[in-house]
Amino acid sequence: MNQEKPMSCCCVLDASTYVGFWILKKLLTRGYSVRAAIRKNGESMLEEKIRNMQATEERLVVYDVDVLDYQSILVSLNNCDAVFCCLDNPEGYDEMEVDLEVRGAINVVEACARTESIDKIIFSSSLTAAIWRDNIGTQKDVDEKSWSDLDFCLKKKLWHALAKTQSEKAAWALAMDRMVNMVSVNPGLIVGPSVTQHNPRPTMSFLKGAAQMYENGVLAYVDVGFVADVHIRVFEDTSACGRYFCFNQIVNTEEEALKLVDILSPLIPMPPRYEKEMQGSEVFEERLRNNKLNKLVEAGSAC
Repeated sequence: MNQEKPMSCCCVLDASTYVGFWILKKLLTRGYSVRAAIRKNGESMLEEKIRNMQATEERLVVYDVDVLDYQSILVSLNNCDAVFCCLDNPEGYDEMEVDLEVRGAINVVEACARTESIDKIIFSSSLTAAIWRDNIGTQKDVDEKSWSDLDFCLKKKLWHALAKTQSEKAAWALAMDRMVNMVSVNPGLIVGPSVTQHNPRPTMSFLKGAAQMYENGVLAYVDVGFVADVHIRVFEDTSACGRYFCFNQIVNTEEEALKLVDILSPLIPMPPRYEKEMQGSEVFEERLRNNKLNKLVEAGSAC
């Protein structure tokens, strides 16, 4: 693997998101200095944990940031080598939040372009930015070249998918225009320790239309620790480029669907007919592909 020398300082913005918090922890474990940019006046459990960590972690500095306030972003990025952009609304997604996330993504990329020390943006997106359109059930391979259809998402009120698609597209367009080095990671539904406690509403927003995702072979989930590792891998690998689909398990059988329900309990109740036993033999064709990430993890990367 072509790997850079460890960079001295990274910014995680927003570090109080579920993924952002795990990236923050793993960066500190690996010896990086970290600037944790969190929402101003935030009162979540993860924000409280991060503020408490600052008292004992000498390589951690916390900044209050409003992604709609360009200047506050610039302050948090000063002298950083890279930024992990993890925008996720803790209250879930609606039509208004779509515009706010797009504006936030644009502000972050523009701030990076104006910060001389920044060498790379690692943009955390979602599989929902790739899997929603009319003909998804007829497509054999859904991979990094795939994008969700904006009109379809708007029509079906798939606000999470719309926010992730528009914000990632806007980030890519601006990064290319401003010649900023950017890589994106597109995880499936993120699961892991205390996910139902720390990330309930974004989880439910992702799962809107879950039955259709399941039947079309594009419902997948991934452990948050693996997601954080992948973000750091694409940061450290100089040959990493473009988008990377990130998932551990495709859900295409009733057994796998019920396992996911169990993982997300009590956020999602077990259907009554399955309370005593898991049964069912229907198997839907898998369409998602993550060959690019597999190559990166195993031996290198391919564009």
